[in-house]
Amino acid sequence: MTAIYAFGIALSILFFCSTPVGAACSDPPAKGVLWIDCDFQGRDLRKADLRSAILTRSNLENADLRGAKLSNVDLSFANLSNAKLDKARLNRAILVSADLGNAGLDGALLDEAKLGRARMAGASLVKARLRDASMYQVDLSTAVMREAQLQGATLEQANLNEVDLSDSNLTQANLKGASLEDAILKGATLVRTNLERTNLLFADFSNTDLTGAFLVGAQISDTVFEGAVLDNALWVDRRRCNPGSVGECR
Repeated sequence: MTAIYAFGIALSILFFCSTPVGAACSDPPAKGVLWIDCDFQGRDLRKADLRSAILTRSNLENADLRGAKLSNVDLSFANLSNAKLDKARLNRAILVSADLGNAGLDGALLDEAKLGRARMAGASLVKARLRDASMYQVDLSTAVMREAQLQGATLEQANLNEVDLSDSNLTQANLKGASLEDAILKGATLVRTNLERTNLLFADFSNTDLTGAFLVGAQISDTVFEGAVLDNALWVDRRRCNPGSVGECR
């Protein structure tokens, strides 16, 4: 009996230790709150302070998080489709494999955020900041990202088909293997940007700054480079473009 009793006590302790303390979905918004696998569909969380909170697998579809403080929050695998996150602070947030389809993120702060394999098709990120963000295989197809700041961001193998990146800044960003078919990048800054083996078919690079950009192996059939600065860019065939090259690699 003693052995059985001891075993029961051990199981109880294990269960208690493995259950997140304060993980109740009924807990009020607070820093570090544990909202795991909770349903907050359509909830009003405007300007809520949820810094360092854990909301993995939670449903926040159509939720209003405008102006919320979400730095260091963990939203891995969360559903944020159609959510309002305009001007939210999501610096260093974890959004791996999260669903942000058609979400509003205009003016949002996402510096150093982790967005690997996130689904962001149709999202609006006008004037959003994503400096040094990690976005491996992210789906940003048809997203609107005009004037977004993506300096140093990693977008390897990302789906950027039909994205609008007009006047955005992608200085030193890594887009190796990404697809930008039919993308609009008018007036964008891509200084020293890695575009190796990208799909640029039918993309519009009018008046962009591609100084020192790396385009080896990129597909550029029907791509528009009118007015694009190509000084010292490494072209698709490994030619180094001469200083003063505009519109074509010379």
